[in-house]
Amino acid sequence: MGCLAYAGPVSALSAEVVQFLTERARTGKLGYLAADGRPLVAPIWYLVEDDEIVFNTGSRSAKGRALARDPRVALCVDSEDPPFAFVQIQGVATTSEDPDELYRVAAEVGGRYMGAERADEFGKRNGVPGELVVRIRPTKVLAGFDMVS
Repeated sequence: MGCLAYAGPVSALSAEVVQFLTERARTGKLGYLAADGRPLVAPIWYLVEDDEIVFNTGSRSAKGRALARDPRVALCVDSEDPPFAFVQIQGVATTSEDPDELYRVAAEVGGRYMGAERADEFGKRNGVPGELVVRIRPTKVLAGFDMVS
């Protein structure tokens, strides 16, 4: 199997990992902790920018509240088609409410997943007050490519 594991600072997102994360609009699965310590997982749409994972969420959503309490997260992105692959990013999340950044990220994410013609629609819907821009700075990255050979 083609599994590789490594840990490091932001530069831990190798070219191969970035290519996997950006070659298709795959849904990420974000792991975070509930207030009572239970692990939770939620699907997210994301971008890769400056060796970080970037997405939007509501400040009052379960994810938004959880990140305010504890910024430690894990994100898994996988390919469900042979030869199968995955990337797991463990990291620390930071948030921003900057209005320009909110709109830009929401529009880019919407365009990536729903098509460029809908980018502005998603920017206007999700890039508004009460939303957050979340950036995950990797602290450890695990990756497996070509898992069936």
